[in-house]
Amino acid sequence: MVVPYIEDNVDFAYGFFKKKVPIDVVFQKDEMIYIIGVTKGKGYEGVVTRWGVTRLPRMTHRGLRKVTCISAWHQARVPFTVARAGQNGYHQRTEMNKKVYKLGKAGHESHSAMTDFDMTEKDVTPIGGFPHYGIVKENYLLIKGCCVGPMKRVVTLRQSLLK
Repeated sequence: MVVPYIEDNVDFAYGFFKKKVPIDVVFQKDEMIYIIGVTKGKGYEGVVTRWGVTRLPRMTHRGLRKVTCISAWHQARVPFTVARAGQNGYHQRTEMNKKVYKLGKAGHESHSAMTDFDMTEKDVTPIGGFPHYGIVKENYLLIKGCCVGPMKRVVTLRQSLLK
């Protein structure tokens, strides 16, 4: 909830210091939000896996999973635009304009996942629970699409900057 005056925003935020903020105060149904998080880490990977460059022919001398021409002869350094091996994953990403389908409250007996688009009667938690998580018992947010990062990694939810 953003108001046009800075003083009102400061007073609104100051009222929530050292308190639990309910999710329905910040977000509403059918609102577009941003999700900020860190992707799954893949470790050190080669240039073919990391950037998807084409492998060299079968009988290539000194390896075939590489970029052969990385820059001109007389250049002090390799340009940043050339694909190189290195860290893949564990990067911060912002996923923009994810639609909020539903806000769920803790303590309700049925966490129904029924929406306007999918009218089948089902629960938010799949049969057997989420792998490495379990059964949803707390407040939840049902969004359209994927969410960045592995299970249990902290993500930041913020309101959309675009109106």
